[in-house]
Amino acid sequence: MSYTSHDFLDAARRAIPEVRVEDVAARRTRGDEVIVLDVREKEEVRAGYIEGAITIPRGFLEFQAAAHLPQTEADIVVYCASGARSLLAAQVLRAMGYTHVASMAGGITRWQAAGYPVVRDRQLSAEQLERYSRHFLLSQLGEKGQRTLLDAKVLLIGAGGLGSPAALYLAAAGVGTLGIVDADVVERSNLQRQVLHTTDRVGMPKTASAALALHALNPDVQVREHSERLTVDNVMALFQDYEVIVDGSDNFPTRYLVNDAAVLVGKPVVHGSIFQFEGQVSVFTPHAGPCYRCLYPTPPPPGLVPSCSEVGVLGVLPGVIGVIQATETIKLLIGHAIPRHPHPARSELPALWRASDHHGTPGLRGVLRTRHRGAGDQRRLTPCPVHGVRRCGDPAQPQPWTSPRRLDRAETRRRTARRHAPVDRRAARLERLGYRVHLDPARVSFFQGNPREA
Repeated sequence: MSYTSHDFLDAARRAIPEVRVEDVAARRTRGDEVIVLDVREKEEVRAGYIEGAITIPRGFLEFQAAAHLPQTEADIVVYCASGARSLLAAQVLRAMGYTHVASMAGGITRWQAAGYPVVRDRQLSAEQLERYSRHFLLSQLGEKGQRTLLDAKVLLIGAGGLGSPAALYLAAAGVGTLGIVDADVVERSNLQRQVLHTTDRVGMPKTASAALALHALNPDVQVREHSERLTVDNVMALFQDYEVIVDGSDNFPTRYLVNDAAVLVGKPVVHGSIFQFEGQVSVFTPHAGPCYRCLYPTPPPPGLVPSCSEVGVLGVLPGVIGVIQATETIKLLIGHAIPRHPHPARSELPALWRASDHHGTPGLRGVLRTRHRGAGDQRRLTPCPVHGVRRCGDPAQPQPWTSPRRLDRAETRRRTARRHAPVDRRAARLERLGYRVHLDPARVSFFQGNPREA
């Protein structure tokens, strides 16, 4: 005996309860814990979907349900365009062990006819759908993550050894707006490692050369050229328009300036640095973990750390470090970065990606080394001059171990004091660092002047 599609639908209706769109909307309004599952194809979802719905195309339901719906006791409402495919999909879920499954009668067509809202994401062109097709296949990224990247704005400090690979891979990934701060021109000695630039562009401003390379790689990317040096007079205005700061600078005054401004405006910094055969990458997220000054409270004396022009650098090393910076930036943009606990006794110093082997000798074996601050770490906690919070330690001056509970109480008192403290207290900390601080009528601090030389 053969079965028709009507027979399958009739069997599904007998086994699966159907709910009205009004009931689903009322439950969402009340805040009931209900999972809305969209089993339409991707092309249909692009035209509009119910906010917060999980999307699994009907043809992949058996393969992807366990990953997207780990709780078999969850309350699930399945919908499609008109309510037919959702019945069959709900029947499959019931056979897979999901106990509370229903189908939304009439599907999204009736939902829209009833006047309930739908979400329409940014529409991608045919060229974009082809260009980013490999991203769409990643469940951690997908079309939603790609749209986030296309709307993102990232500022790169420097278009040199670190900025070149970072900019190229961020542009290739589809980051919509890239700002580049660099006042230098392309020199022939740069071409050994700065892959953004070419021989025929020697003498051209690096920002203009970078714009040519990035536009040729991906026309979707808008490149903003800031052909100027980063100073205390322009840093705050530049940082305001961007979501993530990628620090590829090669001098300590700029690194500390980037850190201080990023803490004030609340922007995460993806820091990278290189030296001969070694390099490191670290992500500093303001108010969710230590900052650069927490890790390195004061810069080294002038002349102590030689530059690449004095001691050289392996040409491929900036590529390794810059690509890791691009990876961490994408993780921040799409929400896959791991925040650090702000408690000083439990926070981790940022993960240091070191491009050297485990013996410290020249090499290119990428080793992820994370330095931890545990409750039993007997190191004195020194205050950060920017945060005004005790965050990182000085191993040279130990003190008796303090219990985590006592540290919790002390941190609570400090936070309460900071919450009620005047803005002038933060201004005083900045003045101790050598900045001239002004407070506008809205009590938002900004600064001008030159940082004090170490």
